[in-house]
Amino acid sequence: MADAKVIPFGDEPRARRIRNGKAAKRPGARGRAVPGPLAPVPEQQAGPEPSGAAEPPAEAPEREAEDRAVAGGADWDRRIAGGLAFLRRRITGEYDVDEFGYDEELTDQVLMSVVRPLYEKYFRVEVKGIENIPSDGGALVVANHSGTLPLDGLMLQMAVHDQHPAERHLRLLAADLVFMLPVINELARKAGHTLACAEDAERLLQRGEVVGVMPEGFKGIGKPFSDRYKLQRFGRGGFVSTALRAGVPIVPCSIVGAEEIYPMIGNAKTVARLLGFPYFPVTPTFPWLGPLGLMPLPTKWTIQFGEPIPTDGFSPEAAEDPMLMFNLTDQVREQIQHTLYKLLVQRRSVFF
Repeated sequence: MADAKVIPFGDEPRARRIRNGKAAKRPGARGRAVPGPLAPVPEQQAGPEPSGAAEPPAEAPEREAEDRAVAGGADWDRRIAGGLAFLRRRITGEYDVDEFGYDEELTDQVLMSVVRPLYEKYFRVEVKGIENIPSDGGALVVANHSGTLPLDGLMLQMAVHDQHPAERHLRLLAADLVFMLPVINELARKAGHTLACAEDAERLLQRGEVVGVMPEGFKGIGKPFSDRYKLQRFGRGGFVSTALRAGVPIVPCSIVGAEEIYPMIGNAKTVARLLGFPYFPVTPTFPWLGPLGLMPLPTKWTIQFGEPIPTDGFSPEAAEDPMLMFNLTDQVREQIQHTLYKLLVQRRSVFF
């Protein structure tokens, strides 16, 4: 006798009860008595099993929604508790600041949280070669500089922290002007930036920090739009001398996308001299649209870290060799420029 299945009354699969919009006849319905509710039905007479897994009970979605609501509430509780603890430490002064004024807790929990939407959603930064930054110990990241306003430094700092497996902090070397501006001065110090001088850079590198430098300076960030992605002079190679003394690798970095956020079509030099600025940019939107003209264009960014150039094979006296510094500086510059051209060829669009 063939195996049989027991189908409780009223629980027949819907595919068996309704076929093509018509009620299906139950087996044995030709004038004969229908089997009782627990009567076995031969396997060969049973209709096809419904495809796919059985539907979950009706209360399952409601239960999942309740679980998500509970988890969300717990997450918000943790956030509120963490925020209150953060405020308490701020009020009582129970937080650490290093000798340069760097406040790691404030940077991680507040400053980076403010910049992160710009990094992830607005510029949609793509990072390549992050593994070229060592997981521990000092390293000097050397990058091109552009964009009229130094947003590329902030995006570079976010890339190193958010994309590196060790969540390393990039300590940028900034120009004197940054530390002369009110509010900007304090924020830069709190975020870990320091004055672009050999002494500060060497101390940070010897402590095992990742230090970032943009040797083009104002020549790079304030160049006209017609010179975009053409590297300016890298100075006299002071960053190479610092890396040689500290014995840390030099990591070339190329940034594509920053050149187009504020296309600089002019420079109001008279206004710049009156304000004490190295340049006063004129763009298609600024100063014509006022404060609205300060909104950067939503370009698509790519940041690529190149192969590190080791310096630990040189003696400390090598930092005094001008020919060696010139050669290493030129090597770093050429690697960054070559990578910029390669990324530009690969880029589909300025905005996508």
